[in-house]
Amino acid sequence: MSEEPAVALIGPGAIGTTIAAALHEVGRTPVVCGRTSHAQLLLRFDGGEITLPGPVLTDPAAIARPFSLVFVAVKATQNPAISAWLTALCDEKTVVCVLQNGVEQQAQFADRVAGATVLPAVVWFPAQRQPDASVWLRATPRLTLPDLPQARLVQQTLQGTRCAVDLAADFTTVAWRKLLQNAVAGLMVLTGRRAGMFARGDISDIALAYLREGLLVARAEGARLSDSVAQEIIDGFHRAPPDLSTSIQIDRENGRPLEWEIRNGVIQRRGRRHGIPTPLSDLIVPLLAASSDGPG
Repeated sequence: MSEEPAVALIGPGAIGTTIAAALHEVGRTPVVCGRTSHAQLLLRFDGGEITLPGPVLTDPAAIARPFSLVFVAVKATQNPAISAWLTALCDEKTVVCVLQNGVEQQAQFADRVAGATVLPAVVWFPAQRQPDASVWLRATPRLTLPDLPQARLVQQTLQGTRCAVDLAADFTTVAWRKLLQNAVAGLMVLTGRRAGMFARGDISDIALAYLREGLLVARAEGARLSDSVAQEIIDGFHRAPPDLSTSIQIDRENGRPLEWEIRNGVIQRRGRRHGIPTPLSDLIVPLLAASSDGPG
């Protein structure tokens, strides 16, 4: 029987705690690394909870050797702060699975991981940090990765856990669809409201126009997305619980920097690269940037 791969996870926030708890539940407890030495991590979901014993490691000097698989679950705004962890955890044989928003993970991490393979992942589940530091998992966890040989290590590591892993031959299309969903969720920041706001016809109309603008850019980037995708994404918000939030809105409520650049700014930037007008992005992106970075 082959030896289990050595697995580490950086960033025990909502997504990171979900993955770490799923692995712990089946006896594959990862080494968890972060800023705060939590005594334990607690994942709650309908029908139960999983407690992952700590402590969370806070000093990269505690890492004695590279790991086979490293999950990165910090926000993109925190990437510079984890450089020391990546140096300690990675070598050229490591697979780094980046559980972040956006479509630029490989470019963002290529120079940070000591020659390791960088695998972007699309995260398909809502999980929210609670005031008591536990995490509330609100749907069945699922990841999508590009169908590459290295992705099979991630799939095998999570096999038999409560988190499913899909491999996509056309990962570009999957990643851009999720990006469009995240981009329109950013409108919650500008209203200070949660998913229930999409019940308003005027908000849905703005969101649809924004999504159609994003679709043009996504297609120019190689995504094969039909015209129906815009309405499908809006329908998803209509079906969501009215109190469902999004990570960028939660960050805004807590005064943290926002991932506006990788969720929304990328549509504007890539649109310019392809000569595609992005009038709605040209309005929305500066408003999100000011919400995040000020001044004022």
